[in-house]
Amino acid sequence: MTKNIRILDTATFAFLDIETTGGNNSHDRITEIGIRFWRSGQVVGEWQTLVNPETRISPFIQSLTGISNAMVADAPVFADIAGELEEQLKDTIFVAHNARFDYGFIKAEFRRLGLLFSAKVLCTVKLSRRLYAGFRRHNMDALIERHGLARVQRHRAMGDVSAMMSFFDHALAEKGAPAMETAIGQLLQRPSIPSNLPVEVLQDLPRGPGVYRFYGENDVLLYVGKSTNIAQRVASHFSGDHNSSRGVRMSESLRRVDWTETAGELGALLLELKQIKQLKPLFNRRSRAAKNLVSIELAKNAGGYLQARLVREIEPHRLGDYFGLFRSKKDAEKALSGIAAKNDLCNKLLGLEPEHEGPCFQRTLGRCKGACDGGEDVVKYNLRVQIAFHGLRLKTWPWKGPVAVFEHNAATCRTDILVVYNWMHVATLHDEGELQELSLRGQAVNFDLDSYKLVVKALMGQDGRSLKMVELEAIGLPDVHMP
Repeated sequence: MTKNIRILDTATFAFLDIETTGGNNSHDRITEIGIRFWRSGQVVGEWQTLVNPETRISPFIQSLTGISNAMVADAPVFADIAGELEEQLKDTIFVAHNARFDYGFIKAEFRRLGLLFSAKVLCTVKLSRRLYAGFRRHNMDALIERHGLARVQRHRAMGDVSAMMSFFDHALAEKGAPAMETAIGQLLQRPSIPSNLPVEVLQDLPRGPGVYRFYGENDVLLYVGKSTNIAQRVASHFSGDHNSSRGVRMSESLRRVDWTETAGELGALLLELKQIKQLKPLFNRRSRAAKNLVSIELAKNAGGYLQARLVREIEPHRLGDYFGLFRSKKDAEKALSGIAAKNDLCNKLLGLEPEHEGPCFQRTLGRCKGACDGGEDVVKYNLRVQIAFHGLRLKTWPWKGPVAVFEHNAATCRTDILVVYNWMHVATLHDEGELQELSLRGQAVNFDLDSYKLVVKALMGQDGRSLKMVELEAIGLPDVHMP
């Protein structure tokens, strides 16, 4: 007998189903747990309980499950049954239909108690897909209908457990123990993959840098990410998605993965940023393009004191004259307030008070040294202002025109030539022939805060020393616009 054949003979399978107050395990809670234990073809025990979710059950969920607030009012809370549940599931294979949902909720409940829960997980949706690959639908209602399984009380824990076990027994009888052993063994050994994706998805993914995209039903874009190893990063999504409700929702929605390879990490970072802003995937948290960037400009007033003003029209060729890039006027004013308080600068000169005669309000409180009424030496005040704002000064583009940044991947023999100007990514080419024919005249590029930060760090930081860069003076300048 092979090692695989022993799974059905020696392992205890805990067929588990839960009912909950909703679909988000970060704030929804469990209302019922049902488990039936199976070993060597026999049911060897069961365990079930209602659970007080410590929150209200909505009318919709009450109608769906039949579990009311009154029914769980005197039921134990999860903390009261956690120890017994952990003991019941010890050394078993955790089996559930769409196991990401049930396993994710169980882990979340233990996590609220400061405890870790882990188990070998078998998803019967994935088992059905593997054994009955010719069928499109594998939800529980479809399995009951297709295989002629006994009708059960759906959306109650033990009813769904009964349906799940009926499918398991039916598949075992129809496909035979060897096929079941092989399928179960492979599902337990391979990386966790969302049930609606083909099992070969990780085999197809490249092991190099690039950008990957997750798509849902109707090809809706769910997520864009980047990595220096696409296959490894995508696999980490699948192995970690039980730890957050966001990950569970994304995995349940996932239908397709595609990718774009790059030669290096900078190209991947720039492509990821561009696609997040242009394509607006549903699950990305990173900021999208700001509609109106705001910066700070310093200029001397009639008395020679440096005065701050907010500007929206930034001239890209003189970035060094501006301080900070902010997504809104409110963010810029918050930064100014912090600088004023930390350095005893004048709120009136920083534009934080309306224009008026006399000193600023902070002067009356002793928090301004008197630049607003001529009480502080102008040279000393201006020096203090320059020191206070130094860290916010934008970096002026240090080259005469665009530069070509070369990234080469020896493993894939791929070369990307990233054309960058004024900290903006203008184009990606793949050989020097394309570079010779490139003209940027008339091309429009939007100045972007995230791109600015990313490219400054890449080109001026420590990693920039290892990058091959070539100045491009003869190809014309693109028009850089401020959003």
